[in-house]
Amino acid sequence: MADGDSSGSPALHTGRGPGRLLVAVYGLLALAATGRSVLQISEYYSRAPVAYLLSALAAVIYIVATVGLARGDRASVGVARVALTIELVGVLVVGAISYAVPDAFPDKTVWSHFGSGYGYVPLLLPILGLWWIRHTRTA
Repeated sequence: MADGDSSGSPALHTGRGPGRLLVAVYGLLALAATGRSVLQISEYYSRAPVAYLLSALAAVIYIVATVGLARGDRASVGVARVALTIELVGVLVVGAISYAVPDAFPDKTVWSHFGSGYGYVPLLLPILGLWWIRHTRTA
């Protein structure tokens, strides 16, 4: 098979079936995070440079995760798994720091306050994504 999966089972593709919704949400979040981080960096960089750069990093991670999940081949899913793990650690660490040092996060960013500015989707999405990868690999 082209994706390196010898089982031939279409159920193993992360971007098909219910995975399409996951890919769509990741794509939407990638667009939102990119737009917000570009605006914050270009207009307000001096207020909180680290926070805004972390937001841009989150946007890049969302793009990588979106592409990896959509492609669905073994290598892409491996890259997506790493991206989702970094995302989960990032939202947990940045979320905690944003409460501990609120002055460092004067505006909401993707990961600040555990993604509260995005309805906590940044906190829930990597958990769901990692579960989906595991589910599709054991289906």
